[in-house]
Amino acid sequence: MRKIAIINQKGGVGKTTTAINLAAGLAKRGFKVLILDLDGQGNISTALNINAEKDMYSMLVEKQEPESCMTEVRENISVIPSNDTLEKAEVIMSGQPSRETILKRALQDVRGFDYILLDCPPSLSILNQNALLYADEAFIPASTDFLGLDALRKMLKEIDTINNVFSHECDVTMIIPTMFDGRNKTCKEHHKLMKTEFNGIPISEPIRINSKLKEMPKSGKTIFEYANSSRGAQDYKKLVDLVAKQKVM
Repeated sequence: MRKIAIINQKGGVGKTTTAINLAAGLAKRGFKVLILDLDGQGNISTALNINAEKDMYSMLVEKQEPESCMTEVRENISVIPSNDTLEKAEVIMSGQPSRETILKRALQDVRGFDYILLDCPPSLSILNQNALLYADEAFIPASTDFLGLDALRKMLKEIDTINNVFSHECDVTMIIPTMFDGRNKTCKEHHKLMKTEFNGIPISEPIRINSKLKEMPKSGKTIFEYANSSRGAQDYKKLVDLVAKQKVM
C-alpha cells in the first residue's frame, strides 16, 4: 500500500486537482484508492459533491472508526472528506500529546487500498506534519515560475527537517511541474531549471495550463469524465501511467 502526501506549502499549484485526477486514473486501472482531505477548505468534497455525515473531524477528534468516515464516490475511490470543522480539529490536536502522529494512529489499522492519497493544506501546519509522518512518500506539485521553484526548495527542506526530527522516512518520489505554458519563456526556463536542480528526484511531464482543468471542479467530475480528450486529461493520463509503473522501495 502506497501512502502518498500530495503537498506544497504554496497554494494554487494544483494539489487538489492532482489528488482527484490521480485517484481517478488509478481507479480506472483497477487500483483501490483512498483520498484523505486534510485541507479545511474542503476542496475535494466540493469538487466531488460530497455531503457526508462523518468526516476528518469525526475521525481525528471524535475518534470515530476510519471506515465509518469514508464515502465511496466512484468505483474504487473512497474519500474521508473535510470542511471548515477541520480548523477546529487542528486547534484541539495542538493541545494533545504526540500531536504529530494523531493521524498515523487513527489510520494504523486501515487496509485494503492500493493507494492512500493525502490532499494537504497550503501551510506548514500540524495537519501537514501529521500527513508527512503517516505517508511513506511525498509528491510535490510545483508551478513552473520563480515563486513555484522557491516554494519547492522550501518544501523539500521542510520534509527533510521532519524526517530528521522524528526519525521518519517520507521520501519525495515525484515532483509534478504544474501551470506550464510552453509558449511562455519564463515557464520554459523554470521548468528547465527544475529538471537540472532536482535531477535526483523523479520529475513527471508537466501539467499544462488548461481551461478544462479550471472548469472541472464546478462540474463535480474528474477530468476524465468532464473532458477526456482535453490536454489536461492527456497530461494526467501520463502522470497516472508514470505512478502506476513506479517502483518504490
